[in-house]
Amino acid sequence: MDFSTNQIKQILVPVDGSQASLDALALACLLARQNKGKVYAVYVIEVARTLPLDAELNPETAKGEEILARAEQVADSLEFEITTEILKARDAGPAVVDDAIEHVVGGILVGVEYKRPLGEFQLGRTSQYILRNAPCQVMICRSAAGSAGE
Repeated sequence: MDFSTNQIKQILVPVDGSQASLDALALACLLARQNKGKVYAVYVIEVARTLPLDAELNPETAKGEEILARAEQVADSLEFEITTEILKARDAGPAVVDDAIEHVVGGILVGVEYKRPLGEFQLGRTSQYILRNAPCQVMICRSAAGSAGE
């Protein structure tokens, strides 16, 4: 199967407030506009196992709303409208994959900061989970080496 972004009409982008995730969102907007598609930006609140999933987490919700507002600003600057959502889950990876299935997206675009904690580039556990388990295409938008995330 050829890797082609021409067929992807719906793209899900997990955003965490990092520049890499906002860059991924901008790229998703450009791809979706080209394909007359739609972009879903999701922020996942990871709920501690000691709390019920429906626990009120006001500071985390406020942070999520702020990050999604920034995501909307990025999309607005590109004259593109996105759909945003806050999810609560034990782990972000499964929540993103489940949301991609629910929205029947053709691709997930993940922004990854360039990090070398052990001297070698590392992907985080959420990105690794998405790569292993997503039923659709997964694209990685990694920040440049030597950027602020290093």
